[in-house]
This record gives sequence, structure tokens and C-alpha cells, in this order.
Amino acid sequence: MAVVFISPKQRQRTFFMIITAVFVLFLIIVSSGVFLSEPKDVSSNLVFNKPKVNIDMGVFESDKFKSLEKFNEMENQYSYRASDKKNKQEVGFISAVSADEAKKELESRGLVVIDLRQVELGRTNPFVPYYEIAPVVPKVTKKTSF
Repeated sequence: MAVVFISPKQRQRTFFMIITAVFVLFLIIVSSGVFLSEPKDVSSNLVFNKPKVNIDMGVFESDKFKSLEKFNEMENQYSYRASDKKNKQEVGFISAVSADEAKKELESRGLVVIDLRQVELGRTNPFVPYYEIAPVVPKVTKKTSF
């Protein structure tokens, strides 16, 4: 039978202590080399040069620019309550650029506008799913009475 002077647990502890000491020594050497070193001088030729930008305003005089079509104005949605010639009330929605345009459109249909309000488009809560069972009623924000 062999005589063992150091137990296996003691040998394992000694091994881990040596590995830990080597790792800590390595970290100290690397950190002192990185964090305690003097910064290098930056050469003066590394300066940002602002580029020269030339804007050709002659584009506005070209035939292609002049032949472009303007976008239509954005239409808003309005809810209305109106009555026809027989005093029958009608309720609905109409899209127009302005409240005056919406009123003119309704009057061209032969209706007398009682109430005209701009409808707020979109959802107030963006986290409500689209497939919600409850009907979505648009909110009325601006009121224009005639």
C-alpha cells in the first residue's frame, strides 16, 4: 500500500488556487497595460473637412419640373345630419377638403345641412386588436354648425 502525503481534495484545492492566482495576475497585467497606459497623440491631419455642396437651382426652371402635377389636398371625413326637401332627416359621412366644401357638396345633393362635424380618424388606443368584436364608432372632434 502506497503512502499518500497529500489528499486528493488538498491537491484539487491547490490546483484551483494556482489557476486562480495565474488568472488574477493575467488580469492585473492586462488592465495595467490598457487602463494605465498614456494615450497616444492624434495627428493633426485627421481633421474633418467639410464637403462643398452645390445646389443646382436651375432644376426649377426645367421642363420636367414644370410638367409635374400637384398633389390633391388631403380630404377629411365629416359626419353630417341634413334634411331633404321633404324634411326627411339623413345622417351619414362625407369626405371633403374643408367643412365649406362638404357643405357645398351636400347642398348640391339637395340637402339642407343641420349639423356638420369633422370625424377624428384612427384609433385612440393602438393596443386594441383590429379583430375586436365591438363596433368602432368614429369620434367627432370639430363642430361646424350652419
